[in-house]
Amino acid sequence: MNVIFLSPGYPAEMPLFVRGLAEVGARVLGVGDQPLGSVPIDARRYLSAYLHVPNLMDESDVVRRVAHWVRGISIDRVEALGEYWVVLAARIREVLGTGGMSVNKALTFRDKEAMKQVLDAHGIRTPHHYRCATVSQCWEAAERIGFPVIVKPIAGAGSAKTYRCNDTTEFEHALRQTANVPEVSVEEFIDGEEFTFDTLTCDGEILYYNIAWYRPRPLVARSNEWVSPQVIALRNVKQPFFKDGIKMGYDVIRALGFESGFTHMEWYRKSSGEVVFGEIGGRPPGARQVDQMNYACDFDSFYEWANIVCRKRMNAQIVRKYNVATVFKRAQGQGRIRQILGLDKLKEDFGNWLVWENLLPVGAHRRDWLQTLISDGFLVVRHPDLNKTIEMADRIGTELRLLAS
Repeated sequence: MNVIFLSPGYPAEMPLFVRGLAEVGARVLGVGDQPLGSVPIDARRYLSAYLHVPNLMDESDVVRRVAHWVRGISIDRVEALGEYWVVLAARIREVLGTGGMSVNKALTFRDKEAMKQVLDAHGIRTPHHYRCATVSQCWEAAERIGFPVIVKPIAGAGSAKTYRCNDTTEFEHALRQTANVPEVSVEEFIDGEEFTFDTLTCDGEILYYNIAWYRPRPLVARSNEWVSPQVIALRNVKQPFFKDGIKMGYDVIRALGFESGFTHMEWYRKSSGEVVFGEIGGRPPGARQVDQMNYACDFDSFYEWANIVCRKRMNAQIVRKYNVATVFKRAQGQGRIRQILGLDKLKEDFGNWLVWENLLPVGAHRRDWLQTLISDGFLVVRHPDLNKTIEMADRIGTELRLLAS
């Protein structure tokens, strides 16, 4: 089986998906805008061939180059697991005559307004929303909805350039910040807890799902540098609290006609118990949440994803063993990391419940926290008991400090 894989070296999880494809017997043909020597060795070792393109965002050019490159080769799958290349993959499928998500369907997953319109038609509760291309349209939408409202890009990823506006002053600020965005969605602010619904789906059937809890909501975490954001993959997903959210997740997959692979949905549960759709991507969650799933169930979701897209089956028997918390850290100060405080004590106290330490080392230049949830690194802990997991996560948030200068 020949599989074209877009951007095998970036983001950081992609080499693991390339490995999964190779391990199920696929011949992986990588396409990316990194020179081959810059592609991580963990991806290169599993690639059968690689096409370096000037710019992966130039869809027409990439489609032309790929079609020429694979001329005479039978291509069975075209896969893209990064948000920005989902439509590009569909365009390559269309030109090569390869099965999988079509361009029209891919656009529905990328365009948040089109996505919500489909779900509205199927009776799925979405925030009240309007597509806006001008400032006047934005103001009209805000007047219809009433404050607070959310302003975010139609084709955004994560919570980048997303703003909660409580009044006209904050709304004006959001419009200035998104002035270079061609289209935005102005929508109702939903006050509630925020969760994920992540799936491995085969021919429309959900074979595995994961529910993760954001502490605090991503919009809060994106707005306050002092916050150490947490994402907790939950062990007990069968409790009544999640029943309506799970049903909505299944309904969304059916309504959008998703076929095979990973999806990542975000949804809200209000204090009244009402569940409201957020958005969905036809790709896995980022920020190492796929690794969370592996730690939660002790299985290899990278391999199982490849098994699904190549063989139409999943081998693993899912046993939910642990709650898993990833806590992202942001250094205090600017410049280079000069000191890490509290880590040794946490490692001593947590023992084997601390399963992954991934912090920038002393001497490294800190990252721009506004551009990446990963920030300056993270710790991952797991435990069968949720309260114990939360306790460890909160200790990381308060006791672990990275100092930069």
